[in-house]
Amino acid sequence: MPLTCGIIGLPNVGKSTLFNALSRAKAQAANYPFCTIEPNRGVVPVPDSRLDRLFARTQSPRAVPATVHFVDIAGLVEGASRGEGLGNAFLGHIRQVDALVHVVRCFEDEGVLHVTGKVDPQRDIDIVQTELLLKDLDTAERGAAKAAKQAQTGNKMARAQAACFERLQAHLDGGKSARAFDAGSDEERRWVQNLCLLSSRPVLYAANVAESSLPHGGRHEARVRKIAAQEGASCVIVSADFEAQLADLDPAERLEFLETAGLKRPGLWRLVRAAYQLLGLITFFTHGPRETRAWTVPRGTRAPQAAGQIHTDFERGFIRAETTEVDTFIRLGSEAAVRAAGAMRSEGKDYVVRDGDVILFRFNV
Repeated sequence: MPLTCGIIGLPNVGKSTLFNALSRAKAQAANYPFCTIEPNRGVVPVPDSRLDRLFARTQSPRAVPATVHFVDIAGLVEGASRGEGLGNAFLGHIRQVDALVHVVRCFEDEGVLHVTGKVDPQRDIDIVQTELLLKDLDTAERGAAKAAKQAQTGNKMARAQAACFERLQAHLDGGKSARAFDAGSDEERRWVQNLCLLSSRPVLYAANVAESSLPHGGRHEARVRKIAAQEGASCVIVSADFEAQLADLDPAERLEFLETAGLKRPGLWRLVRAAYQLLGLITFFTHGPRETRAWTVPRGTRAPQAAGQIHTDFERGFIRAETTEVDTFIRLGSEAAVRAAGAMRSEGKDYVVRDGDVILFRFNV
């Protein structure tokens, strides 16, 4: 099951427009609340110059990039935790993703309705966060009540679990996210993880600015960046409308369009890279007669499990991973040159794959 980023925010902040630009899936986007009901899903390539440079050094006929999975989730409104708007459906969809891209409206446009009347990033962020916390508080309360009932039978673990959940309740009630909860032990951490709390997901803020505010943003974007810094989160400036126009251009026109906005690269490139990092993913590379490819694995993945991403037989019959760094491979120019220079390492089943490894897996089934 691939790791996914859910795109969330209030209605009419540009979520679906941004999703369309990301995936070119042409999800419905319109100027009225709840245009998105069922989540739209898209698979987006991760820009990586290392793959381009590696491909140029190989004889492969094609290059295949790593990808990030995005889900466009319906807009949330105040009271969602009590079932307002698409309430429970919206919150249920968040449970199914691994990280959140929170789109915050940072543009003024009288032609696009704002559900609360005017642009105010702090208020908008507070609404979304409050609804997530209220739902999490309800989940924690139910978990604590269940554990307390079991503790009445003399179950010591249930008693400890109830105490943990009561501390969690107080934490959430103080307006703090589940991400910031300090579990006292690995066991408590597992108990909290099993609750699948909405505010436990890592968050990336996407400040959606007007095209005229590129490349630096503006006063609204500055407020989002400040909030993100206070939370230890990242913030990316992007103009969904600009990116949607850019996505429909051919490569030559795209470069000219970027230059008019003072940009070297699309804002979506930064967004996708930031989402990739938010999910805790890294890239390793393979090359052969069919393709040069970037593969995605969670940070901390060992070599046999990385091999399993290519084929289950690779993991089942894993012998070793012949590995070098991508920059070394590109500098030397070929696998033969890497071997001749003594730059190829032979790694066993306990090897933890590093970002940028070029790997040849040896296996026997």
